[in-house]
Amino acid sequence: MSRIARDAERLLGASVVAARPLAGGDLSSVFELELAGGERLVAKPGPAAEAEAAMLAAIAGAGAPAPSVVAVGPELLLMERLPSGGRLVGAWSDLATVLNQLHGRRADRFGWDTDHRFGAVTVRNGWSDDWPAFWAERRLRCHLPHVDTELGRRIERLAGDLSGRLPAHPPASLLHGDLWGGNILVEDTRVSGLIDPACYHGDREVDAAMLTLFDHPPPGFFDALGLEPGWRERQSIYRLWPLLVHLRLFGRGYAGSVAEALAALGV
Repeated sequence: MSRIARDAERLLGASVVAARPLAGGDLSSVFELELAGGERLVAKPGPAAEAEAAMLAAIAGAGAPAPSVVAVGPELLLMERLPSGGRLVGAWSDLATVLNQLHGRRADRFGWDTDHRFGAVTVRNGWSDDWPAFWAERRLRCHLPHVDTELGRRIERLAGDLSGRLPAHPPASLLHGDLWGGNILVEDTRVSGLIDPACYHGDREVDAAMLTLFDHPPPGFFDALGLEPGWRERQSIYRLWPLLVHLRLFGRGYAGSVAEALAALGV
């Protein structure tokens, strides 16, 4: 029996008869567990299990679909197995409804109680009353030690100009934080669950921007979100952060995309 199965049995007080790897992201392993009674659960090991459980609870608390947490320990998260046979291309309308629900959960400030990690990259959070300062320090300048001098100079120039480019006090919406198609489960034409969150409170345009990095939402999707005027110009600023994370995680292949995003912003 695998260690995952043994740890799950201790958390559940029930027998695990099978553990099978599931297709997942690049940074974590995920397993399907079959219990003796036939129930199937999803198991995700890792040191952020308890933090992720809190994020899933926050998403569900906002009224958006997320897998229920069945049990959690310091290094193992057990969740319900949600249906996921559909494709995002047929669910954009429902996703807009889901995000409007999620983003309707607001906080008084920007940030989150804890930091997060994407592999070796730490995502700094904390709390701030100034959104451009939050984005400059915790989503842009934090990468300066990890990029070459030229890119760093351009990133610093943009970071110093954000007060004129981003709203100072947008609604501090609950964000998924890592919203790409692989983290959206779809059944038929409905979103069955948002998974693998990296939640914090911030401008809801961040989630919209992340979706355009690898996916192609139709115009009607953005219309349904009802974003504030000027949102198209801000998308390049918000896309820059995940591009920098990918540059650090996966190498120089993303340097061109970072440079192009900066050029589109005139820096």
